[in-house]
Parts: sequence; C-alpha cells; structure tokens
Amino acid sequence: MSTYQHILFAVDFFEHGDQVAEKARQIAAQNNAKLSLVHVVDNLPITDPAYGPIIPFDVDLTQEFLEASKKHLQELGEKLQVPVERQYLEMGSPKYEIVRVAEDNQVDLIVVGSHGRHGFALLLGSTANGVLHHAKCDVLAVRLADD
Repeated sequence: MSTYQHILFAVDFFEHGDQVAEKARQIAAQNNAKLSLVHVVDNLPITDPAYGPIIPFDVDLTQEFLEASKKHLQELGEKLQVPVERQYLEMGSPKYEIVRVAEDNQVDLIVVGSHGRHGFALLLGSTANGVLHHAKCDVLAVRLADD
C-alpha cells in the first residue's frame, strides 16, 4: 500500500471541525505528507425569479463571508502548522471546488467530515458524497459525533 504524499482537509467550520482536523493532521503526520486546507464559500442567491431581489444590493454578504472565512482558515492553518500558500479559500459549489483544488495540487487524499446518523441515503447530494463521487483520489469521510 502506498503512503499519501499530499492531504487536503476540506474545512467547513462547523462545531465538530476539530475532530476532523485532528484526523487529517494525524494522517498527514503518519505519512509524512503535506497537509493543505480548503474552505468553499457557497454562492449566495441574490434573487429569486418569482419574487425579485432577496438581499438589498447595498449589502455585500458574500464579501463578509469571504473575510470571515479567510480569518478562520488562517487561524486553523496556524493551529495545524499549514503555511498560507497551502490554504485555499474558494467560492462556488463546495463539491466541485474541493475536487478542483485537489486535482490542481496533485492531492492523493481528501479528508471531509460527514454526518452519518440518518443513513447513507441522506448523504446523497451532500458535499461529502459529491466529493466522493467526483474525486480522482482517495476520500476519507470522517464520521462526526452525534449530538
């Protein structure tokens, strides 16, 4: 079995993120692999075709989300000793952006967190399932503890 050389931790900043971060850190350490981080800010709908604008145009929530996410990503990067050049903040569809970043950086393992408490069928359409089905490398879905 080959060892991993470059591991990408897909960060979502939810309550159990430390659990997944620790697993990604452990696997990177055991394999003497590079660890990178990616966080994807999902596109925000600004309009609804049936009702028109949902968010007033003078409020730039997307920029606020990006700035807050960048701060959290940098804090996590410091904690996990991941250099800034391997911290990726993207915008778009999480499953596609995570896979794209992995391919662009020759990642051989993607680590994501996943709630599995309601059965595999409910994972369909989730980010973890989307990454699993689109990635060209191994994917580890770390089951998050139930509340």
